[in-house]
Amino acid sequence: MPQISKKGQTMPSSPIRKLVPFSDAAKSRGIHVYHLNIGQPDIETPKGARDAVKNADIPVIAYTHSAGNLSYRKKLVEYYHSVGIDITPDEILITTGGSEGLLFAFNSCMDPGDEIIIPEPFYANYNGFAVTCGVVVKPIVSTIDNGFALPSIEEFEKLITPKTKAIMVCNPNNPTGYLYSEEEIRQLGEIAKKHDLFLFADEVYREFCYDGVKHFSVMELEGLEQNVVLLDSVSKRYSACGVRTGALITHNKDVYNTAMKFAQARLSPPTYGQILGEAAVSTPKEYFDAVITDYVARRNTVVNGVNAIPGCYVPMPKGAFYCVARLPIDNSDRFCQWMLEEFNYNGETTMMAPATGFYSTKGKGTDEVRISYCLKVEDLKKAVKCLEEALKVYPGRTNK
Repeated sequence: MPQISKKGQTMPSSPIRKLVPFSDAAKSRGIHVYHLNIGQPDIETPKGARDAVKNADIPVIAYTHSAGNLSYRKKLVEYYHSVGIDITPDEILITTGGSEGLLFAFNSCMDPGDEIIIPEPFYANYNGFAVTCGVVVKPIVSTIDNGFALPSIEEFEKLITPKTKAIMVCNPNNPTGYLYSEEEIRQLGEIAKKHDLFLFADEVYREFCYDGVKHFSVMELEGLEQNVVLLDSVSKRYSACGVRTGALITHNKDVYNTAMKFAQARLSPPTYGQILGEAAVSTPKEYFDAVITDYVARRNTVVNGVNAIPGCYVPMPKGAFYCVARLPIDNSDRFCQWMLEEFNYNGETTMMAPATGFYSTKGKGTDEVRISYCLKVEDLKKAVKCLEEALKVYPGRTNK
């Protein structure tokens, strides 16, 4: 029998999706499952964006330019200018979701065996992208005790070797919801400049900043024009995850031209995704004002609710729509599966993502879960109640 590749064997399962068979089985038994495992907003995609797709009269759905439609890229220039980022259309490469942008960035800037430093916990698929590209992730641990703040420059420099090619940050952060300050982003810029490293930034949650705190982009760093690669997506900004449309943005022409070769190899990004994305740029500010108000209420419901449960702790996130909670449990993978297989409270249960999958360091996150607060407040209250009741009877509960 032919053997599976070593890369395939090393490829990690998604902590967000690997428990889906257990949630499907729970639903088949009549259990209502509250999905706090995935960042799938229940907020409507802007009507103007949906109407643009519905009204598109395209007799032949042809390939687009490998960099994406010029009209879309010009429209994105307007958007980025509105948030303080100065770019041109020929510095934007439209991708099939932010995921493809990350793969293009990794493959364009790093060789197999090269190292990238990423504060952990981090978006689980970074591990998968690194395996796909043969890149080695060097994690630098941030901790729940200080709200997952950026580790010190000294800790970063301890990890830098001749093989180090890049640093990556997700801001606001998935899975922690931590919003890196301007000072912290400038510190990352100093490290990248000092050691001549690429600085990748995943800023797909830019709009989701709370409590009056402003987002500061890596694209605003002076003197780092040749180091910075920005990754972006319409998925979360416009609650349009299924259109699979993102972007790679950089002033570095060598990086852009190299990424273009990968883009040409996959031909072109999705036509209808670009149509929706272009129309979505005109979404009125009132849409986001309402969304932010809604998410603050959802965040407060989850954070205050979980912190009220004995033995639990979750820091207050300043961005995105996730938080990481520390629970009095022996093993988060076992607990999250048990919640779906063996537990229900009045015919309901809560699905969460084990935090182990958001760390690269083995043994980290075993008492933590990622919670996505993408559901309406009433559902979140019920989901937190299920968690509270589950912790009362979970056989692997610890005495924390």
